Amino acid sequence: MPNFLKTVVLLGLIAFSSLSIAQSPQPPKSILATIQHATSDPTGSSPFTFDASVYQQDTRDLPIGVFDSGIGGLTVLEAILALDSFNNQTLEPKPDGKPDFENERFIYLGDQANMPYGNYAAVNKQDYLRELILKDVVFLLGKRNWKDRDSLQPTMDKPPVKAIAIGCNTATAYGLEDVKQAIKAWNIPVFVVGVVEAGARGVLELPKESVQANTCVAVLATVGTCNSGAYPKSIRSTLGLAGRQIPSIVQQGFVELAAAIEGDPQVLANGTAIDFLRRDLLKMLEEHRKSGDARPIGSVVLGCTHFPLVEAEIIKELLLLRELQVGGKFLYRDLISDKIEVVNPAHLTAKELFRTLATSRLRATPANGAQDASVSYFISVPNPASPGIQLSKDGGLDYDYKYGRLTQQFSMEDTKAVPMTTDLLPTTSINLMKQRLPKVWKIFSNANPTR
Repeated sequence: MPNFLKTVVLLGLIAFSSLSIAQSPQPPKSILATIQHATSDPTGSSPFTFDASVYQQDTRDLPIGVFDSGIGGLTVLEAILALDSFNNQTLEPKPDGKPDFENERFIYLGDQANMPYGNYAAVNKQDYLRELILKDVVFLLGKRNWKDRDSLQPTMDKPPVKAIAIGCNTATAYGLEDVKQAIKAWNIPVFVVGVVEAGARGVLELPKESVQANTCVAVLATVGTCNSGAYPKSIRSTLGLAGRQIPSIVQQGFVELAAAIEGDPQVLANGTAIDFLRRDLLKMLEEHRKSGDARPIGSVVLGCTHFPLVEAEIIKELLLLRELQVGGKFLYRDLISDKIEVVNPAHLTAKELFRTLATSRLRATPANGAQDASVSYFISVPNPASPGIQLSKDGGLDYDYKYGRLTQQFSMEDTKAVPMTTDLLPTTSINLMKQRLPKVWKIFSNANPTR
């Protein structure tokens, strides 16, 4: 068996065993109802439904879906578009100077109207969050969309997708198992990859000397992702099933960093991205020091889709803190290795997506593919025509309304997915795309001239 396939088989066995050992409890009734509702209209024209008969045909030339609660998942899409880790002809894990997804089409959904997903768990609305995640998946699988935010009726011209990458750590942590169970229940040949599982397997791929029982892995993420416990659970399971030593794992939830990276003026009024980064890293190190666990941090997992944008700054701050002295004594030198390995789940998700497409024989055929990768961008906006909807002064969903909604309201469509255009994005988001996401920006700007 070629080395490429051996590696894929090993990773597949680890993923399957991890899923088998760490099965989620039976989904709540609201999730089961959402799964059942999705195929209740065979035409897929009703809200939150799709036409499953599409998947009885050859799906190789369908696009790939990527979704997030906002634009953060564009870092995952950027990694996918930029990937050149394989030979496109032989499939060997060697770059060939060509984008690995050169013939593929993509559909990106940013559920901006319902963001941030992390707040739902904070107000005990986990079930509603899980339903939102399934609805994102149903949108990608279906044809239903809206021409623009002023449209009164949806259209049925969006192509369904053949695979899904969840470009959101919170959505992966809370919804990945629901999505897998739903796809199985719908009996459709669609696979899904998530950033958390990819990140855990990224830890497995690090040099052994940096991940041992006497070392520590630091997971840097949002508060919601940390509270889910998904990363420690997945890392321990993945390493254990591979017969590897289990390191210490610390987590730090960053409160404002993601918003600061996007340039949120309300957040930046209280500091800079570096200020928030340094503050929360200090908090993590202090808690690690006081725990009595002397194992040094030798690797860092970037557990938020925004954090790869400041990877260099994160490592720089950690190494500066390693040299920090108070009263002539190093406070954290013993807690931080002089060399820190970085796991970027976005890049690893891209690699896993390619491997799975290749082994599933679902890569686009060159004759029918897009040649240069193409992307259709969608974003969710409030639907003012929805009965009972409550909007804030800026036109978004009112906070109490957003987090007070009930599950299983399938006839209530208070948000709608429309093509993403510059007038639907804040200037800070557009600048972020321009400066940090060149592949994404090139495709987006070709269809949307800069305002």
